[in-house]
This record gives sequence, C-alpha cells and structure tokens, in this order.
Amino acid sequence: MQDSSRPVVTGYPAHNGYPPPQQGAAYPYPAPPPQAVPYYNQQPYPYRASYSRTFIRTFITTMILVFFILGVSTFILWLVLRPRVPEFRVVSLSVSNLSTGSNSSSSLTGTWNVDISVNNPNKKLSVVYDSARSFLYYKSGFISETRIPPFKQAKQNQTTIDASFSAVNTYVDRSVVNDINGDRARGIVTFNMLLEARAQFRSGGWRLRSRWVRVLCEDLAVGLSSNNSGTGKLTGGTRECRVRL
Repeated sequence: MQDSSRPVVTGYPAHNGYPPPQQGAAYPYPAPPPQAVPYYNQQPYPYRASYSRTFIRTFITTMILVFFILGVSTFILWLVLRPRVPEFRVVSLSVSNLSTGSNSSSSLTGTWNVDISVNNPNKKLSVVYDSARSFLYYKSGFISETRIPPFKQAKQNQTTIDASFSAVNTYVDRSVVNDINGDRARGIVTFNMLLEARAQFRSGGWRLRSRWVRVLCEDLAVGLSSNNSGTGKLTGGTRECRVRL
C-alpha cells in the first residue's frame, strides 16, 4: 500500500532540470541558431547565365537576319538597275612649249590640254561627278595636277570634259629629264594620266552610295614637231582608259 504523502512520479524525469512540457504546449526550449552556409557552397543565381546566353543568341540571330536582308535587297536592286561602269577615253591631247632645263637644273616646262570623253552606258541610272582631280605623269614621274569642275550625266549620255596641265620650271627627277630628252630626239614623247572623281549613281529621286572612280589613261604618245618648238599632238587616234570603282 502506497504512502499518500509521497509525490507521485509519472513519466520521465525532467531534462536538464527543466520541467516536462505540458501536453499540447509549444516547445519551451530555445531553438538552435541556423547554421550559415559556407560561401564556397553558395551557387550563383541560375537565371543570370541563362539571360546572358539568351541575349547573345538573340543578338547573333538578329545580325544574321539583317545582313541577309541587306544582301537580298542589294541583289534585287542590281537585277533591276543593272549598273554598268562608265567609259572614259582620251579624244585629243596637245602639248605646247615643252622644254627641259639645263643639265644642272633638272626642271620641266610645258602646257598640256586633254579632251576626255565620258560615256554613261546605264539605261536607268544617271551619274553625278564631283571632287574630280587629274594627274599627269611621264612614266611614273609626276609632272602636274589639275582640278575638274563637277558635272552630271543623264542616262546613256556622252560628255566631253577638259583637263589642262601646266608646269613652269617644275622640278622633276633627273632620270625624267634624260628620258624626255631621249624621246624628243626620236620625235615622240609618251605621257600617262590619272583621273579620280567621286561618282554618285541616281535613279529618279533615289541616290545610291557614292563611289570613287579611278581612271588610268596610259601610253598617250605625243608626236613633236621637227622644228624643236616643243609643240605636238596625240598620235594614233583615241585611247581607251581603264576604269576602276
């Protein structure tokens, strides 16, 4: 028979001196602090890399599409307009007062007048030329430079332009003087001419991109008079020139 004066012990003993929790009550002990995740275990946000890859793919795709559209448009435009390179040729060339200095001065004097025929063979494009310059050479030796006024050509139009060069006691290499004197003794001196101009092709009110035209006219043989006056004209008819865009 149990002693009623002694306390009745029920359940398990209290943990660490704390009384046992009542049934249905919240956990009375403080929760352990959360453990921090080490920095090296932290993973970057996955959406950043995905966004970068998406942007790069979109950019590359857009650029490819733009270049494709431009290429197709250019090809269609070429099929419609059929652009052709203008044609240049030297119609006439005259020289007057051609003389070289003494053996010690190495200079050259003379006047050159050149008529150049320019033909626009395009049926649907007109051409506007500006910033035109022309250079005169003997072989590869520079002699003189001149500017040519701007001009416009309609469709299938032919225009003649003039280029005038002048040299007064202009210094040239000694080899140029010697070669010119040798050619004068044989009665023919050959010159070369380079023409550069900015050309813009137009179709109605629509303007294509400007292009630089380089025209090279070579082997312009001038027959000099026998009286040693330094006067002569182009021999052998007109000369076709090479044109590059």
